[in-house]
Amino acid sequence: MKYADVTERLAHLGGAKWEIHARARALKAEGRKVIELTIGEPDVPTPEALTETAIAAMQAGRTGYSNGRGEPNLLRALAARYSARRGRHIGPDQVMCFPGTQTTLYAVLTALVQGGDEVLIGDPMYATYEGLIASTGATMVAVPMRPEHGFRQQAEDIAARITPRSRVIFLNSPHNPTGAVLTPADLAAIGDLAIRHDLWILCDEVYEDLVFPGAQFTSPLGDPRLAERVIVASSISKSHAAPGFRSGWCVGPAEFCTRLLPLSETMLFGNQPFIADMTAQAVSHPSPVAPGMARRFQTRAQMIHARLDGVAGLRVHRPEAGMFTLIDVSAVSGSGSAFAHALLEEAGVAVMPGSSFGAALGGWVRVGLTQPDAVIAEACERIAAFAARPMVTA
Repeated sequence: MKYADVTERLAHLGGAKWEIHARARALKAEGRKVIELTIGEPDVPTPEALTETAIAAMQAGRTGYSNGRGEPNLLRALAARYSARRGRHIGPDQVMCFPGTQTTLYAVLTALVQGGDEVLIGDPMYATYEGLIASTGATMVAVPMRPEHGFRQQAEDIAARITPRSRVIFLNSPHNPTGAVLTPADLAAIGDLAIRHDLWILCDEVYEDLVFPGAQFTSPLGDPRLAERVIVASSISKSHAAPGFRSGWCVGPAEFCTRLLPLSETMLFGNQPFIADMTAQAVSHPSPVAPGMARRFQTRAQMIHARLDGVAGLRVHRPEAGMFTLIDVSAVSGSGSAFAHALLEEAGVAVMPGSSFGAALGGWVRVGLTQPDAVIAEACERIAAFAARPMVTA
């Protein structure tokens, strides 16, 4: 039987990247005491006030069909939120709602690029981005993000890879997996490039509310020069500890949203009104859980740095935001993937191989910060002892 080309383009870009996470779950099911530091699951439950709003909305009959753009109350709430945060007027006609950031990014990229086009994206990158780009038929052009720059995307590195086929600069700030936050100067320089070469800027900002104390978040959406070429995506998954509700959105030019609407209608024809009501409440007020998460994740990142940086040659990167930190294990093992697999099997600690997030992290591992402090401390002890053992490099 014949299949569409997209199945070939995505064949190696799905669950295989999460192999260690799946293996850790299997070992736990067998009774092994595994410390799971693989995924970005918030360390608190969804705020009760939000779940109560969703329940009340369902009981009130908000379970019917919606529309392809989003419920009016949520569109208004998001427009007000972004107008206040970005310092310029954003109207409801500049907002589209989707089930989570992943679906949002899929729809946006489908509307912007196709076969023959190129998308410029930083390496490392979140694990699903390569598949999102490949699904459109466009070509991913990896732009190195270097540790010496704090893993912040540099405009000169993007400029060196722009060709006549370039269409989109795909940013992620705050960044997963590095926790880097682009500065106003970074974004101004990248914006200059986008204007000069007539490129779109797409920015995943899902970790905006998880910026650590002392760091500052800036969005390209706040630059009026870029008003007709910037699209940002986000959701309540991280900021409100509500990943299972799958409630996300994009904000961009009104014309873009008009063109995106038929695609949204074809894909989904609307989200769940009761979840829209909950989301409208969430985005209309400061998150009650995000500041606490940001403080805890920063403390745990500092703990990992203090306990592991320099141990047996390990080097720990200091994140500025998000739910993860990175460890350079290249002095211990020739492969971050080999290190992660052996660490799980021999020491019972599950971390993600850096290679799941791009070639640039081949000698690194990503470590989640969402477990309690005591569990993180125990994980550090196990990692330190494991790293001190003689290892077969690969």
